[in-house]
Amino acid sequence: MLKSIFSLSLSSILLPFTEAECAFVMLLMAVYWVTEILPLSITAMLPAVLFPLFGIMKSSDVAKWYFKDFHFLLVGVICLATSIEKWGLHRRIALRLVTLVGVNPAWLMLGFMSGCALLSMWVQNTSAVTMVMPIVEAVLQQILRAKEGQCSGKDNPNLELDGSHISYVLLSHCCFQAAVPMHEAINSRKQDLMMCKAMSIGIAYSSNIGGITTIPGTSPNLIFSEYLNQVYPECNSINFGNWLLLCLPISILMLFLTWIWLYWLFIGSDFRFLRCHKGQHSEKEMSAKRVIEEEYSSLGTMGSQEIVTGGVFVLMVLLWLTRAPGFFPGWASLFPNQSGYFTDANVALLLGLLFFIIPAYGPANKYEAMITWSEFQASMPWKVALLVGGGFALAEGTKESGLSLWVAELLTPLGDLPVFAVITVACVIVTMLTEVTSNAATTTIFLPILSPLAEAIHVNPLYILIPTTLCTSFSFLLPVSNPPNAVVYAYGHITIMDMVKAGLGVNVIGLLSVLLAVGTWGIPLFSLDSYPDWAPVLPNFNSTTP
Repeated sequence: MLKSIFSLSLSSILLPFTEAECAFVMLLMAVYWVTEILPLSITAMLPAVLFPLFGIMKSSDVAKWYFKDFHFLLVGVICLATSIEKWGLHRRIALRLVTLVGVNPAWLMLGFMSGCALLSMWVQNTSAVTMVMPIVEAVLQQILRAKEGQCSGKDNPNLELDGSHISYVLLSHCCFQAAVPMHEAINSRKQDLMMCKAMSIGIAYSSNIGGITTIPGTSPNLIFSEYLNQVYPECNSINFGNWLLLCLPISILMLFLTWIWLYWLFIGSDFRFLRCHKGQHSEKEMSAKRVIEEEYSSLGTMGSQEIVTGGVFVLMVLLWLTRAPGFFPGWASLFPNQSGYFTDANVALLLGLLFFIIPAYGPANKYEAMITWSEFQASMPWKVALLVGGGFALAEGTKESGLSLWVAELLTPLGDLPVFAVITVACVIVTMLTEVTSNAATTTIFLPILSPLAEAIHVNPLYILIPTTLCTSFSFLLPVSNPPNAVVYAYGHITIMDMVKAGLGVNVIGLLSVLLAVGTWGIPLFSLDSYPDWAPVLPNFNSTTP
C-alpha cells in the first residue's frame, strides 16, 4: 500500500510511473542502508525481488549483476591477504618499518601508521588494523611498564595481550617512588595516556588513508571501478597504474599531515624531533626498542611460505602496473585479437588460485596448500560482495527505467555553477554521510546520482566520481563509522570525543588533499578538462564554468 501511494504520488506530480517505482526502490534501499534496519547484504538483494515485481527488469537480468568482474578481483586479493596473514608476512613488514624509524614516540607512531597504511593498500582495512594493532598494544604495554621501577609487575616479552582495557589497568596499578614528585608522576601518566590515544587513533586512520591508494585497497574503489565498466563500458581511463599515480601522493600527504595533527593534538607542540631523531633514549623508549627487536628476531629468517607469498604479491603488482599503463602498450597488447579481454581481475584470480596449488612445505613433506578453502572463506567479505552486487543491479535499474535520464535533466541547472564548486559540495555531502553509513553503501547510493549529474552539466564524469569516491573512505569521526575505528576503540585507550576531535581535523585534511589532487595533477592524468567520447551527450545541456 505504501509503495502504491508513493509511486502514484510521484507519478502524478513528478515522474512517469516506471521511473517512480524505481525511485521508490532506490529511496527504500537508501533508507535501509543508512538506518541498517535490515543487514546491509539483505537490503542489497531487494532489487532481485522488487524490480521483477514492478516490471522494471526481468529476474534473470537482475541476477546477472550480482556477480561481476569485481568479484573475481576480490577473490584474488583475499587469497593473497589470507596467505599474508597466515604466514605472518604482515608482522615482518610492520616490525621492519618500525625498527627503521626509531623508538621516539613520534617516530614510533609514524612507523606503525606507515606499516598499517602499506598493508591497507593490499588487504581490507579491517584486516590491516587487526594485524597491526596487537603489535602496537604490546609495545604500549612495555612503555607503560618501563618506569625504572616506578611500575609494579613483570615485563611481557612474549607480547601477550590480556584485555582490551589494559592500559588503564596498568596506569591504575602504577606505583611511583617517593623520590618522584607527585605532579611529575601525574604529568607522566597523562603523557603516557595521550601517547596511547594518538597511536591507537593513528592506526585506525592510517588504514583508511592507505586503502584509497590502490583500486583493490578498499571497497569504494572497487565499486567505483566496476561501476565505470558497467555504465561506461568504453571507458578505459581507469587502471591500476594511473589510479596509483593519482592517489599515492594523496595518501602520503594525508599520512604526514595526520601524523603531525595527532601528535600536536595529543602529545604536544614540540616538533624539534623532526630535525633529528638520534641521540639519548629514555628508559621507556629503550624498553619499547628491546620489545620490537626481540619480536622481530623471534620471527627468524624468512620461511619459504613468506618468500612465496611475497613473490606472488610482487608479481601481482607488477602485472597490474604493466597491463595497460597508457604511456606504453603493456603486456595486454601481446594479445591483439583479445583486446579488452584482460582486466586486473584476471591477474588477481590467476595468482590467487596459485595459493591453493603451491605446496606449503615442499615436495618432501605431506602435501598441504599455502591456504585452505576454510581459511579463505573466513577472510572473504561476503557481505561486501552482495552489497556491491545490489548496487550494480540498482544502477542498471535506474538506467532501464529512465530514472537516471530524469535525474540528469533535473540537475541540469547546476551547470550554471563553477564545476569545482559542484565537486566540493558533492565531496562535503558524501564525507558527512559516510560517518553514519557504510562506506560501500554510501558509494553505492551516490554513484547512480552523480554520474547523471556530470552528464547533465556536460562535465567529465570522472571529475566528479573520483573525488567523491575517495571521500567515502573518510569516515574518521565515530567508532561506528567503519570497522577499523571500532576495532581500535575496543582496546579502551580512546573515548568517542577523542575520535571526534581528531576526526574533524583529518576530514579537513582529506577533503583538501583530494581537491588539490583532482584540481592539479588529476586533470592531465585523466583528461578531466574535456568531455570524453565514452560518455553520452545529452541535448540542451548547460556547460559549466571551469
